[in-house]
Amino acid sequence: MSQHTAPPPGSPGSPGSPGGPPHGSGGPHGRPPSSHHENWVVGGVVFAGVLLLLNGILSVLQGVAAISENDVYARVGTYVYELDLTGWGVIHVVLGAVLILTGWGLLRDMAWARVVGIVLASLSLIAEFLFLPYAPVWSIVMMAIDVFVIWALASRHEHHA
Repeated sequence: MSQHTAPPPGSPGSPGSPGGPPHGSGGPHGRPPSSHHENWVVGGVVFAGVLLLLNGILSVLQGVAAISENDVYARVGTYVYELDLTGWGVIHVVLGAVLILTGWGLLRDMAWARVVGIVLASLSLIAEFLFLPYAPVWSIVMMAIDVFVIWALASRHEHHA
């Protein structure tokens, strides 16, 4: 039987050498080499931040419209989860303001914004589901955006300096 020994440091087959397999720390500065997938996911997080920012602005506008006049939205049929339109307006304004701050935090790459973004996108998804009888198409579109935001923020890979 033959024994396998590691090649001497610096030789083409040794870990950490230019021709060797990535082992341990990998790339320069102790970081593993970034892959195309990680770059795409990071781009997804930036896009999620933009979506949260815009979702917040639109939610505030939607809430102001609901508070200002009760005849802006017409309810479609009967719905189990009915709530006064003024109540929905207040919920949308408050949720929208926090979404704006969180979207801004994501664009600034703040650590807290990722977890808060997942929670807020989840709350937004629930709120849009409950708002279905007032704006069905809009609510479905916003729910799809919330699902994307949750996915993008939950699948982000950390990059260590």
